[in-house]
Amino acid sequence: MMTKQMLFTETGYKALVEELDYLKNIKRREVKENLATARSYGDLSENSEYDEARNEQAKVEARINELEYIILHAKVIDESQVQEDVVSIGSIVRVQDLDFDEEIEYAIVGSNEADPMEGKISNHSPIGVALMGKRTGDEVVAHTPGGDIKMKILDVSRAKQ
Repeated sequence: MMTKQMLFTETGYKALVEELDYLKNIKRREVKENLATARSYGDLSENSEYDEARNEQAKVEARINELEYIILHAKVIDESQVQEDVVSIGSIVRVQDLDFDEEIEYAIVGSNEADPMEGKISNHSPIGVALMGKRTGDEVVAHTPGGDIKMKILDVSRAKQ
Protein backbone atom coordinates (compact mmCIF):
# COMPACT_ATOMS: atom_id res chain seq x y z
CA MET A 1 0.00 0.00 0.00
CA MET A 2 1.35 3.41 -0.97
CA THR A 3 1.24 5.95 1.87
CA LYS A 4 0.64 9.59 1.19
CA GLN A 5 3.53 11.84 2.06
CA MET A 6 2.43 14.71 4.28
CA LEU A 7 4.05 18.10 3.77
CA PHE A 8 4.90 20.30 6.74
CA THR A 9 6.65 23.55 7.47
CA GLU A 10 9.44 23.22 10.01
CA THR A 11 7.27 24.99 12.58
CA GLY A 12 4.34 22.62 12.01
CA TYR A 13 6.57 19.56 12.23
CA LYS A 14 8.11 20.77 15.50
CA ALA A 15 4.62 21.28 16.95
CA LEU A 16 3.74 17.65 16.14
CA VAL A 17 6.92 16.36 17.77
CA GLU A 18 6.30 18.51 20.86
CA GLU A 19 2.70 17.27 21.16
CA LEU A 20 3.84 13.65 20.85
CA ASP A 21 6.51 14.20 23.51
CA TYR A 22 3.93 15.79 25.85
CA LEU A 23 1.43 12.96 25.35
CA LYS A 24 4.02 10.20 25.86
CA ASN A 25 5.93 11.71 28.78
CA ILE A 26 3.37 13.75 30.71
CA LYS A 27 -0.21 12.98 29.71
CA ARG A 28 0.25 9.20 29.79
CA ARG A 29 1.51 9.45 33.38
CA GLU A 30 -1.44 11.65 34.38
CA VAL A 31 -3.93 9.20 32.85
CA LYS A 32 -2.22 6.27 34.59
CA GLU A 33 -2.51 8.09 37.94
CA ASN A 34 -6.18 8.89 37.27
CA LEU A 35 -6.82 5.21 36.49
CA ALA A 36 -5.13 4.12 39.72
CA THR A 37 -7.16 6.63 41.73
CA ALA A 38 -10.41 5.58 40.06
CA ARG A 39 -9.58 1.89 40.62
CA SER A 40 -9.20 2.58 44.34
CA TYR A 41 -12.87 3.63 44.51
CA GLY A 42 -13.90 -0.03 44.39
CA ASP A 43 -16.41 -1.85 42.19
CA LEU A 44 -15.29 -1.17 38.60
CA SER A 45 -18.63 -2.20 37.07
CA GLU A 46 -20.35 0.90 38.46
CA ASN A 47 -17.38 3.24 38.65
CA SER A 48 -17.91 6.22 36.33
CA GLU A 49 -14.53 7.72 37.25
CA TYR A 50 -12.83 4.53 36.09
CA ASP A 51 -14.84 4.50 32.83
CA GLU A 52 -13.93 8.14 32.22
CA ALA A 53 -10.24 7.48 32.90
CA ARG A 54 -10.29 4.50 30.49
CA ASN A 55 -11.91 6.65 27.80
CA GLU A 56 -9.26 9.33 28.31
CA GLN A 57 -6.55 6.67 28.08
CA ALA A 58 -8.01 5.43 24.78
CA LYS A 59 -8.10 8.98 23.37
CA VAL A 60 -4.50 9.67 24.39
CA GLU A 61 -3.25 6.38 22.91
CA ALA A 62 -5.18 6.97 19.68
CA ARG A 63 -3.66 10.45 19.32
CA ILE A 64 -0.17 9.08 20.04
CA ASN A 65 -0.64 6.48 17.30
CA GLU A 66 -1.93 9.13 14.90
CA LEU A 67 1.00 11.47 15.60
CA GLU A 68 3.54 8.66 15.23
CA TYR A 69 2.04 7.79 11.82
CA ILE A 70 2.02 11.42 10.68
CA ILE A 71 5.61 12.00 11.83
CA LEU A 72 6.75 8.80 10.13
CA HIS A 73 5.28 9.97 6.82
CA ALA A 74 6.04 13.68 7.19
CA LYS A 75 8.18 15.58 4.73
CA VAL A 76 9.49 18.87 6.05
CA ILE A 77 9.84 21.49 3.36
CA ASP A 78 13.43 22.70 3.09
CA GLU A 79 12.63 26.37 2.94
CA SER A 80 16.18 27.27 1.96
CA GLN A 81 15.52 25.51 -1.36
CA VAL A 82 12.37 27.49 -2.11
CA GLN A 83 12.29 30.75 -4.05
CA GLU A 84 11.21 33.47 -1.65
CA ASP A 85 9.22 35.44 -4.24
CA VAL A 86 7.10 32.48 -5.42
CA VAL A 87 4.11 31.24 -3.40
CA SER A 88 4.76 27.79 -1.94
CA ILE A 89 4.32 25.95 1.34
CA GLY A 90 5.80 28.15 4.04
CA SER A 91 4.96 31.39 2.23
CA ILE A 92 3.17 34.31 3.82
CA VAL A 93 1.00 35.87 1.13
CA ARG A 94 -0.67 39.25 1.41
CA VAL A 95 -3.51 39.63 -1.10
CA GLN A 96 -6.08 42.25 -2.05
CA ASP A 97 -9.58 40.80 -2.40
CA LEU A 98 -10.68 42.64 -5.54
CA ASP A 99 -14.42 42.17 -4.88
CA PHE A 100 -14.46 43.41 -1.28
CA ASP A 101 -11.42 45.70 -1.54
CA GLU A 102 -9.76 44.31 1.58
CA GLU A 103 -6.29 43.02 2.36
CA ILE A 104 -5.93 39.50 3.70
CA GLU A 105 -2.80 37.63 4.78
CA TYR A 106 -2.49 33.88 4.44
CA ALA A 107 0.18 31.44 5.54
CA ILE A 108 0.39 28.57 3.06
CA VAL A 109 0.87 25.27 4.90
CA GLY A 110 0.45 21.54 4.35
CA SER A 111 -3.02 20.02 4.77
CA ASN A 112 -2.34 18.76 8.29
CA GLU A 113 -1.30 22.20 9.52
CA ALA A 114 -4.23 24.15 8.07
CA ASP A 115 -6.17 26.34 10.50
CA PRO A 116 -8.25 28.90 8.59
CA MET A 117 -9.17 30.74 11.80
CA GLU A 118 -5.46 31.56 12.20
CA GLY A 119 -5.00 32.41 8.52
CA LYS A 120 -3.17 29.13 7.82
CA ILE A 121 -4.55 27.65 4.61
CA SER A 122 -3.68 24.39 2.93
CA ASN A 123 -1.85 24.31 -0.35
CA HIS A 124 -4.74 22.05 -1.48
CA SER A 125 -7.53 24.48 -0.51
CA PRO A 126 -9.17 26.42 -3.34
CA ILE A 127 -7.36 29.64 -2.38
CA GLY A 128 -4.08 27.77 -1.80
CA VAL A 129 -4.32 26.11 -5.22
CA ALA A 130 -4.97 29.48 -6.88
CA LEU A 131 -1.97 31.10 -5.14
CA MET A 132 0.63 28.30 -5.47
CA GLY A 133 3.44 29.17 -7.88
CA LYS A 134 2.34 32.79 -8.31
CA ARG A 135 4.33 35.98 -7.63
CA THR A 136 3.77 39.51 -6.33
CA GLY A 137 1.59 41.45 -8.77
CA ASP A 138 -0.19 38.38 -10.18
CA GLU A 139 -3.98 38.33 -10.22
CA VAL A 140 -5.67 35.02 -9.47
CA VAL A 141 -9.17 33.59 -9.22
CA ALA A 142 -9.89 31.00 -6.53
CA HIS A 143 -12.86 28.75 -7.32
CA THR A 144 -14.41 28.17 -3.89
CA PRO A 145 -17.70 26.50 -2.92
CA GLY A 146 -19.02 29.98 -2.08
CA GLY A 147 -18.14 31.36 -5.50
CA ASP A 148 -15.09 32.73 -7.26
CA ILE A 149 -12.74 35.03 -5.36
CA LYS A 150 -10.61 37.45 -7.37
CA MET A 151 -7.36 38.48 -5.70
CA LYS A 152 -4.19 40.40 -6.48
CA ILE A 153 -1.01 39.26 -4.76
CA LEU A 154 0.52 42.24 -2.96
CA ASP A 155 3.46 40.52 -1.29
CA VAL A 156 5.08 37.10 -0.92
CA SER A 157 7.51 36.38 1.91
CA ARG A 158 8.77 33.40 3.89
CA ALA A 159 7.47 32.54 7.32
CA LYS A 160 9.87 33.41 10.12
CA GLN A 161 11.17 30.29 11.89
